[in-house]
Amino acid sequence: MKWPSAWVQTVISVHGERGEKWLAELDSLLASCAERWELQLMDRTPYELTFNLVLPALRKDGSEAVLKLGVPSRESRTELAALQLYAGRGAVRLLASDAERGVMLLERLRPGQLLSEVADDAAAVRIAAEVMRKLAVPAADAVAVGKAAGGAGFPTARQWASGLERLRQRFDGGTGPLPEPLVRQAQLTFGQLLATGVSEPQQLLHGDLHQGNILSAVREGEASASWLAIDPKGVIGEAAYGVIPLLMNQLPKSRVERISLLRNRVHILSEALCLKRERVLAYGFSHMILSTAWCVEDGVGDSHAALETAACFAELQREEPALE
Repeated sequence: MKWPSAWVQTVISVHGERGEKWLAELDSLLASCAERWELQLMDRTPYELTFNLVLPALRKDGSEAVLKLGVPSRESRTELAALQLYAGRGAVRLLASDAERGVMLLERLRPGQLLSEVADDAAAVRIAAEVMRKLAVPAADAVAVGKAAGGAGFPTARQWASGLERLRQRFDGGTGPLPEPLVRQAQLTFGQLLATGVSEPQQLLHGDLHQGNILSAVREGEASASWLAIDPKGVIGEAAYGVIPLLMNQLPKSRVERISLLRNRVHILSEALCLKRERVLAYGFSHMILSTAWCVEDGVGDSHAALETAACFAELQREEPALE
């Protein structure tokens, strides 16, 4: 089959030779999955592909499903482990899987409206907050499952933050294309957050819960649609860190409008989830700088936009009391 060239290039950019080998064997893997689970696979996908291949499928009983495949990695194993923990509560149901081959068979969510299509941003943020409440899993409950699924278990916010140190290692102590003062400030802020976060309850966070990863679905036996999460990364941290992907997505281009929208979103989420605004904003700034480091590391993404959003978080921080 012929796949989108941009997606193929992303797989190779992120995974290198392993990605090339996986792509070369992809048709064979698809045939194996179809035979194993008795699936009729579509030869084209209606979904926008990023790192994984996602294909609609029909099962033998006529029900719809989605086959998701990716280069086997720690991230694919922790996604699988997170879905097992959620068990369909606030998230898409896992129907079958093969962790060693990076394959998951998922329920297909219908009607499948994206939260990003909800025009009222405040309403969308409140919906997302409700999904976050459903997904909340204490860290202690997640550790055993994560280790069983991926050996090293779920990553922690501290481990994610170490991406900034990897950036410095890559550039012999420097920060390459990123402004050194911003990287230094992000490292200091992460350090402060993690040091003071020991008093905050630790949870299994989705890790990428933005407007494009929340869909509507009417399940059998339900009278109305509910909103469900897809594509969890799975990371251990405090709830204030878990809201950042929602904050940083679907922002207006105007700096003034962007700051106003971020301020409103932070207010809604802080009220709905009992979060400390200063910690949310501090995580927002430091994570946006971390995102730029990931862009450099993976060779994909828009680091310039992330830096602009980091500046917006920094401006909002100046409106708040100092981080304790």
